Amino acid sequence: MSTQLRSLLASNFASLRYEPTAKRIRAELGGRTVVDTTGAALVWEPRRVVPSYAVPRSDVDGDLVPAAADPAADPAGERDGAARLAARPVLDPRVPFAVHTTEGLVVDLDAAGQHRPAAGFLPGDPDLAGLVVLDFTAFDAWYEEDERNVAHPRDPFHRIDVLPSSRRVRVELDGQVLAESARPMLLFETLLPTRYYLPRADVVAELTASPTRTWCAYKGQASYFSPVVAGREVPDLAWTYEDPRHDAGPVRDLVAFFDEKIDMIVDGKPQPRPVTPWSDG
Repeated sequence: MSTQLRSLLASNFASLRYEPTAKRIRAELGGRTVVDTTGAALVWEPRRVVPSYAVPRSDVDGDLVPAAADPAADPAGERDGAARLAARPVLDPRVPFAVHTTEGLVVDLDAAGQHRPAAGFLPGDPDLAGLVVLDFTAFDAWYEEDERNVAHPRDPFHRIDVLPSSRRVRVELDGQVLAESARPMLLFETLLPTRYYLPRADVVAELTASPTRTWCAYKGQASYFSPVVAGREVPDLAWTYEDPRHDAGPVRDLVAFFDEKIDMIVDGKPQPRPVTPWSDG
């Protein structure tokens, strides 16, 4: 019996997963390189979508000590908020590193004259003995070889493809046409819905620039727009990449809309709204 590859990739989603990497991994803190290793691994805690770097403890130029405080506790000292996050079926990048879903010891990092609380995690799994999983956001900069990395470690099993298309794409919301194009660029990304990037000239809705910015490890920094629909702004419904990274170059300055929140019609056929972490509710 055949197996759909997507199902195979997701079959161990609830398990602790890891993959060694041959890349040289470095991290900077306070103007110093405090992590420098060729022995790193990528680690996905159960139900985590994106990985974290795990490095040999001997390759960390600093002290790792048991955490002085519970990083998962809410300001009032309660763990209910963290427990709710940890119970989610999917832990997307918005769930902080401090929420752990496997057994282990949380550690503080003292390096480069700075104290980073709960910046590390020593997993209890014997296959990861000697490694410390590090919080990407606790450091000033990360490098894979000599290239700066952003947002989170790149997943070797995750990729994007951008292809020009002549499909006719119409974007609507509450019966109002927001955009219509026969020259979209289609961005295909592992385990995510197809995104339709359209020339700005084909967007008929008024777009109000938003201060919101997000980072993607594969595409770069996204800037957002709030389209005006029926006289009201719909916050952060669309985005663009003004300076995309790597394979996302072809979508430079094009506009995409959240399929999860609008009505997408492709070649005259309404498309179902995908369910993702960006869906309403």
